[in-house]
Amino acid sequence: MNHIINVAVIYYSATGSVHRLAEAVAEGAGKAGAEIRMHRVPELAPASAIAANPDWRAYVESTPDAEPATLDDLVWANAYAFGTPTRFGMVSAQLKQFLDQTGGLWREGTLADKPVTAFTSAINPHGGLETTIVSLYNVFFHWGSIIVPPGFTDPTVYAAGGNPYGVSWPTGVPGNPPDENALAAAEHQGRRLAEITRRLA
Repeated sequence: MNHIINVAVIYYSATGSVHRLAEAVAEGAGKAGAEIRMHRVPELAPASAIAANPDWRAYVESTPDAEPATLDDLVWANAYAFGTPTRFGMVSAQLKQFLDQTGGLWREGTLADKPVTAFTSAINPHGGLETTIVSLYNVFFHWGSIIVPPGFTDPTVYAAGGNPYGVSWPTGVPGNPPDENALAAAEHQGRRLAEITRRLA
């Protein structure tokens, strides 16, 4: 039986790197036959902070029609991919605020048994990339989700720096978009998520 697979790609991005990774993850899941919702969580930062950072301001101005993530996306989906920039080695406040609203769905068991994966970006190669992903996975342990890391299941993972926890892009400088290797690894991660979800279905 060919089960319908719905994948929600939920992310926060300040200067566009995580947004581009989210697109690649969604593309990979779509190529594997999944229906996709790619939605960004609401911004919490004041307009003055955004205006003071040219890269942040440029990204916000270039994505005025970005669909806002809602809890309905989590109900709709069979699987989740979450993306966030690092914030001191942890999840951004914007994505954390969204996750903090899921208590009702958690109590109902809506989030349990669903495959989930995560991805991130930071300026420095050792700027908390792995700890950010692991901190996200801590939430999913509580949900009872099935964590689907990329592992070393494809050569693209090695080419993108070899992070088995999830795709991570060190920008080097603010606003530097993910390179072809990172995007290929992100596409593999999305495809793997959809394929594992289909197997479980």
